[in-house]
Amino acid sequence: MIDFTKILNKQQRKTILTCILTPFSWLYGAGVWLRNFAYDHIIKAESFDVPVVSVGNITVGGTGKTPHVEHIVESLCRRYNIGVLSRGYKRTTRGFILATDSLSPRDIGDEPYQIYHKFNGLITLAVCESRKTGIREMLRINPEINLFVLDDAFQHRAIKPKVNIVLVDFNRPPFEDQLMPLGTLREPKHRLLQSDMVVVTKCPTDISPVNIRMFKENLDLFPSTGLYFSRILYADPVPVFPVPRPQLSSLGWLTTDDTILCVTGIANARPLVRYLRQFNAPVRVIHYDDHHYFSRKDFDFIFSEFEKMDGQRKFIITTEKDSVRILNNPYYPPTMRDIIFYIPIKVGFLDYENRDFITDIIKKAEE
Repeated sequence: MIDFTKILNKQQRKTILTCILTPFSWLYGAGVWLRNFAYDHIIKAESFDVPVVSVGNITVGGTGKTPHVEHIVESLCRRYNIGVLSRGYKRTTRGFILATDSLSPRDIGDEPYQIYHKFNGLITLAVCESRKTGIREMLRINPEINLFVLDDAFQHRAIKPKVNIVLVDFNRPPFEDQLMPLGTLREPKHRLLQSDMVVVTKCPTDISPVNIRMFKENLDLFPSTGLYFSRILYADPVPVFPVPRPQLSSLGWLTTDDTILCVTGIANARPLVRYLRQFNAPVRVIHYDDHHYFSRKDFDFIFSEFEKMDGQRKFIITTEKDSVRILNNPYYPPTMRDIIFYIPIKVGFLDYENRDFITDIIKKAEE
C-alpha cells in the first residue's frame, strides 16, 4: 500500500485536505445561514422582563467563557440576584436541573459544577438544553432573580438577550479563520455585528498597540459595539484534594531538579503549558479531549508515565475545570492525592480607550 504522507510534502497535503473539506464547509455554512435567516426574518425570539446577559463565541471551544462568566458573576453578585444558566455540556442527564450540593459534575457538567461551588449561596444555577425553558423554570423557582447570565448561548437564537457578549481568541482571530470543518468557526464572521460587546481574550501581557489596532480594523464592528481586551491571570497552585500541608504553594519554588506532569482535558491547553514552562522545572504534557471524564485506564497510564519521570520532587498540575472531575472520580488513587494541584485562573482587562467591562454591562442591562 502506498503511503502518500511520505510522497507529498506538507503544503501538498494541506492543499488536498482543503479541497476535500471545502464542500463540507459550504454545506455547513448553508445550514447556518438558513437557521440564522429564519431567526432574523421568520421566527420571533422571546424577550424577558429580567435582563439576560449572554456570554458566547463563534468558534469551537477554548475562548475562555467560564473565567469570563465567573468574572461577571463575581463582580455583580452583590448588586443583583443572579441566575446562571448553562446547557451543561457532556452531562449524563437531560432536561432542566437545578444545581444543589448533592449533584456531581456528571449531573450538571463540569463548568456549571465549578461555578456553582465557587459562588454557592450567592447565585442560583441550573442547566437546561433549552435556555427559554430554563429561564422560565428558574423564575418560577426563584422569582427574586433579577439578572440572568447565560453560558455559551450566542447560537441559542430562541431568546433575545439584553446584552450579547462574544469572546474571540487572540491566538485564533475570526478574520483569519474559516467555517467548520475547514476551520473552527461555528458562525460566519459577520455574526459579530449582532453582538453588543466583543472581548478579545488570552491576550499577551505585552500586547502592542499595533496588535490592538489590527484587531479593531479587522473585526470591523459597529461603533456602538464595545471592544475589550482581556488576558489570563494565573494564581498559585491549589491542592485538588484537601491536604493538611501542601507540598507546593508556589511554582516559583520549583527547581530544575523537580518535574511537572501537566494533565488536561480542556479545549486548548497551550496557554497553561506555556505558563508552566516559564518556571524552572521541566514539564511533560498529557492532553485529553475537552470535558474528558478520566477512566481507570487513563489514570493507570498517567501514573505509569509519572513513575517514569525523573525529579527530586514530582507533581501533577491540572486545570480548575479538570480538578472538579478528578476530585469526584472514584478511580483516582488515594495514595497520590498529595501530589496533584490545579492552577486557578481569572481574567484581567487591559486598559483600552478608558472602557470598563463591568460598568458597560450594567449600563446596557439597565437601559
